[in-house]
Amino acid sequence: MPKLIAQKISSLRLEIEKYNQQYYQLDSPLVTDAEYDRKLKELRKLEQENPEFSQKNSPTQKVGSAVLFAFTKVTHEVPMLSLDNVFSAEEIHEFIDRINNRLKRTLKLQFCVEPKLDGLAISLVYENGILIRAATRGDGAVGEDVTLNVKTIKNVPHKLIGTDIPLRLEVRGEVVMPTAEFEKFNQIAIADDAKAFVNPRNAAAGSLRQLDSRITATRPLAFYSYGIGIIEQGNLADSHYQRLQQLKTWGLPLSEEVQLKDGAEGCLDYYQYLLEKRHHLAYEIDGIVYKIDDITLQEELGFVARAPRWATAHKFPAQEEQTDLLDVEFQVGRTGAITPVAILQPVFVGGVTVSRASLHNADEIERLNIKIGDSVIIRRAADVIPQIVKVQSSHNKIRKTIIFPNTCPVCQSEIERIEDEAIARCTGGLYCAAQRKEAIKYFSSRKAMNIDGLGEKVAEQLVDEGLINTPADLFKLNAEQLIPLERMGAKKAENLLAAIEHCKQTQLAKFILALGIREVGEATAKNLAHYFLSLPAIQKASTEELLKVDDIGEIVAKHIRRFFRQTHNQEVIQALLDAGVHWPELQKKTNHQLPLKDKTFVLTGTLVKMGRSEAKQALEALGAKVAGSVSKKTDYVVAGEAAGSKLQKAQDLGVEILSEEKLLLLLK
Repeated sequence: MPKLIAQKISSLRLEIEKYNQQYYQLDSPLVTDAEYDRKLKELRKLEQENPEFSQKNSPTQKVGSAVLFAFTKVTHEVPMLSLDNVFSAEEIHEFIDRINNRLKRTLKLQFCVEPKLDGLAISLVYENGILIRAATRGDGAVGEDVTLNVKTIKNVPHKLIGTDIPLRLEVRGEVVMPTAEFEKFNQIAIADDAKAFVNPRNAAAGSLRQLDSRITATRPLAFYSYGIGIIEQGNLADSHYQRLQQLKTWGLPLSEEVQLKDGAEGCLDYYQYLLEKRHHLAYEIDGIVYKIDDITLQEELGFVARAPRWATAHKFPAQEEQTDLLDVEFQVGRTGAITPVAILQPVFVGGVTVSRASLHNADEIERLNIKIGDSVIIRRAADVIPQIVKVQSSHNKIRKTIIFPNTCPVCQSEIERIEDEAIARCTGGLYCAAQRKEAIKYFSSRKAMNIDGLGEKVAEQLVDEGLINTPADLFKLNAEQLIPLERMGAKKAENLLAAIEHCKQTQLAKFILALGIREVGEATAKNLAHYFLSLPAIQKASTEELLKVDDIGEIVAKHIRRFFRQTHNQEVIQALLDAGVHWPELQKKTNHQLPLKDKTFVLTGTLVKMGRSEAKQALEALGAKVAGSVSKKTDYVVAGEAAGSKLQKAQDLGVEILSEEKLLLLLK
């Protein structure tokens, strides 16, 4: 048995040393913080229960890892220690009991409490108020000289301000990359096919360890003070909290969340307060730090090998955990977007058990180089959908390639992915069950078929009750089916059926719009109708023919072709025609009938005698193009009452301006 324990302790030490090297030196963690804490806690427990196997060089007695060879070594005059961790209210009470037992008296303890920033610990040394050196914590005794890099951080003062500044002062704090800046940085990196950082902590550490300070200068880093190391010829307060306030008066950044709290209850109240506020902070934190405020008591309590006895860190529930990818399913969103969803070995992370996570799209799968069977890092912050941020390991496993489907997993329609677009989509918009509600809502909207009384909630009820599957089913509804619906009744049912019957008489452009073809809006639908004049002509049009239509490029032409090629969509369109949907036959207009052809108008302000929508239709009927913004290509700006910036821009560009009266004369 002792032999097995010795082997377990030895194995844990080697494992943790490897983690330390990857985390502190190479900024490439092998495991999550939660997994590391578990391993270290297990080792500490085994060493305490089996003191005969204790070693001075055990990871439980050390801080961090050795310095990188690329940087000059800096020996800390006062060691930069780590903190012990607690994970529950019970452990907080035990921490305070240990303090009182060591002091051999029971005191009403006051604590300076602050967020535990998730970044890289840094020492700043000032002489005569001037920053002369910055160093990382390293192994606690020896760190790395990163002075030039730290000087590029915008909120680090090169010279302290104010009075009573000590002759020599060492300030300790944390360098972080603010969350919003981290997300922007990673988005740019991914777009440039560069390596993205796993989390803000790694981003901060990697940025600060650049051998070229010009690179560090481009990284959005920030520094926050949390303590003092050495001081010469200066007077500091006897309160840890007041010392931090002194640093603030000298121009050193300090977290606004630093507070004073009494006893265990005060600490736990603060923990709950910051746990709830955590995701609204500008930076990431992974817990709370409790420090006895009285400096005299701090000195009396002293230190253990790697941590002060007068301080501890209360860790939050982990936001990152490690688990296995068991499989991948493909979901179809309401707009047809195909999203790969990872099926995971259930793991507790961010306060909940997670068994599924988004993989976003095919590009993300390729970027992560992820396969079924991999061990992965899951991240969950606030109410954000859990995401896989990194493949942790893939060796010695049977890996299975993730294959993106060619057809929709719901309706088997063709899946399209346009070049340079990340999202793949199902093309069965009118038929696909996953898109059914959105298709019905869009079909009945004011700009499309304009079915009065068929709002979002009614459309959702009709689908949920199984009364309609496609827009064509709307024309099969009867009063007996509608009356039982929530907030419907006989009168509303009668009105809705009348509106459905009335919408059968429509326009070709509105019908095309109602079909919900991707990127075919009002203007494109009108252009299609006026160019081809009939639905069969649009359905049969080749890509080359579609490209001849105004404002239709290759991508939109492909969307149109794919939509009409789907058998499901053809069946729904035919069912709509069979139900009696119709429109006046269109005739090709001559140039004489289109006197405003090739003229661009912009409408601004309030038109009194005719609405802007009516004016737009009238202008387009005469061949004009109605744009939303003024440019050098604009021919006329129609200015109604209370016209704003568009009128001013038209005047600046010398564009001809028409009043509503002049517009009416022009239309006549």
